[in-house]
Amino acid sequence: MKKPTVITAEQAVDYIKDGSTLCAISMTHISACETILKEIENRFLEKGHPRDLTFVHSCGQAAMKMPGGMTRLAHEGLLKRIIGGHWGQSPLLMDLISENKIEAFNLPQGQMANMFHSMALKEPGKLSKTGLGTYIDPRIEGGKMNQRTKDCGDDLVDIVVIDGEEYIRYKPIPIDTLLIRGTYCDENGNLSTEEEGMVLEVLPAVMATKRWGGRVIAQVKSIVKNGTFNPKEVTVPGVLIDNVVLAKDVFTEHKQTFSWYYDPAYCGKVRVPETAVSTLPLTERKVIGRRALMQVVPDSIINIGTGIPNDVIGPIMAEENVNDCLSVTVESGIYGGTPASTIDFGIACNAEALIGHDRQFEFYNGTGVDFTFMGAGQLDQHGNVNATRMGNKAPGAGGFIDITTTAKNVVFCSTFTGGGLKVSFDEEKGVTIEQEGKFKKLVNSVLQISYNGELAKKRNQNMWYVTERCVFRLTEAGMMLVEVAKGIDIERDILAQMEFVPLIAGNLKITDPCIYKDGAFGLRERLLKQQ
Repeated sequence: MKKPTVITAEQAVDYIKDGSTLCAISMTHISACETILKEIENRFLEKGHPRDLTFVHSCGQAAMKMPGGMTRLAHEGLLKRIIGGHWGQSPLLMDLISENKIEAFNLPQGQMANMFHSMALKEPGKLSKTGLGTYIDPRIEGGKMNQRTKDCGDDLVDIVVIDGEEYIRYKPIPIDTLLIRGTYCDENGNLSTEEEGMVLEVLPAVMATKRWGGRVIAQVKSIVKNGTFNPKEVTVPGVLIDNVVLAKDVFTEHKQTFSWYYDPAYCGKVRVPETAVSTLPLTERKVIGRRALMQVVPDSIINIGTGIPNDVIGPIMAEENVNDCLSVTVESGIYGGTPASTIDFGIACNAEALIGHDRQFEFYNGTGVDFTFMGAGQLDQHGNVNATRMGNKAPGAGGFIDITTTAKNVVFCSTFTGGGLKVSFDEEKGVTIEQEGKFKKLVNSVLQISYNGELAKKRNQNMWYVTERCVFRLTEAGMMLVEVAKGIDIERDILAQMEFVPLIAGNLKITDPCIYKDGAFGLRERLLKQQ
């Protein structure tokens, strides 16, 4: 029987040659092959090799300014090109991109996750309407995130027409080496991911790599005896794995996520009381999340994106005791529970179901969720939203484009201005702007089109833009101010702080002040009344 060989991290890096294409499967630091990635970095810094790599990844794999994950590869010379869904949590990689030191192609995260299926099947590419009208569209930017990429002469997407309809073709990407992670493997190399916080797209990526004749290297905590696993619990059969690397220090290089080594409540092993979830202080982020949640209806399937939504929506739902009224999902494949926030995005405490990351995007790109809550950087007069380029920094789309393209209702969550904004809240007085932000977010034209307002109108999509002081809605005629908080002066606090003049609803509403109170604000009662 074919079995993988057990090797050291140093031997694993020997297999990675200059100029090769390396792919890794993880999200944030969850399931990151830290032992191997650390050795790649050490080898390059000591010997200058491997170098000129192309790094392929569907999800962002870093933890802001913290070391580890794909930030290990953020060295000029080590990387030639990066093809990924998101790198917003790796400032060093964003610096390499903004300084034109590496080529950078950004593709929608869900399209990349599902590209592994197309590649494994030897298809000529993946066809999708996702990305049309955004910076992914080859007629706009083609996903090229800096001038060096625009000058490289390569295109990873093109437009094809089938039965009179336009699609983007996401071209296949040959993979030389794939890094995956499991909790254990047995003596025959069968891989278990039982303590990992996500299922991810491990198996499809393995299949795609095998199609190209590439090498699959798995990092695990330890090797166990054959017969330990229920066959249904094997994530990757051993015959599809070439090499196994044991983590050198499981407490630092094989953590469940960046913030902790292992918590069984985040992989479905146990359930903990909801009181274990901390209550958020009353800030503008919490107020925005509360107002955003007032849009939902009972029994909705919702998605929570990065930024303000991921940081506040889950904890607010737990505090309001509405987890039985709504079905929360996260792009990593989570259903139910309370999602972790910031650098631990993608896992949830007390999840009801964990499915593959690629399978989740089949739902998002196909059926579409009822409501998605997304962060945003800019909004323009046409309803276009920029969530992917902030000045010369380009964090990438992640699952943003996939999810917002097909969701029935899109709720963007953003502060009205940015950079030093200070706000206070009171049930009686409403909202007081203590200090205005330094830069405007509502602009004449966004820096990059991550969400196309005109196409949204053609899809009959409902779109709201929720801030701490007011709410806008996208209408056929354009962006309309539909709600204002008590205490806010429309001329001074809204119109003077934006670059375009919006439509103003004839029946302009006043925001319910319940969202400014301490303790639960009554979301459960609101939802139960609608049933």
